[in-house]
Amino acid sequence: MSSDESHDEPLQTIAEVKVETNNLYREEVFTDLRIATIRRLVPVRADGSPDPTRQALYSAQTTLMSQAGPLPVEAPIDATTLEEAAAKFPAAIQDAVDRLIEEAREIRRRESSRIVVPSAMPPAGGGMRGGGIIGGGGIL
Repeated sequence: MSSDESHDEPLQTIAEVKVETNNLYREEVFTDLRIATIRRLVPVRADGSPDPTRQALYSAQTTLMSQAGPLPVEAPIDATTLEEAAAKFPAAIQDAVDRLIEEAREIRRRESSRIVVPSAMPPAGGGMRGGGIIGGGGIL
């Protein structure tokens, strides 16, 4: 397969990329310099002024240590203030970790129950030098 055939859909040209000016946010980041980072996305108008018709969005971010190394975790927080977001931070991260664990279990379950089908039968003679099995063919 050539690199031209690897994409089923045509790629967007730069001219087709548009900024959704009715869906702009200013990002603010708050951290305790230890483990917690809270992102607040403040809705703004196209001129950068606050847009009071939309709610701010909050998300929790942290990095947990796992057996495989550092694991970045991010989760939305249902909050209307920074104080409320800070209070809900632990539960939001716990929910995200629980989802990650469940997704990993599901992947492991699917992989363990997957039926492996050989892509091709071995060549006649079982691939052995000199013609294969003594006494003729047969089931190996």
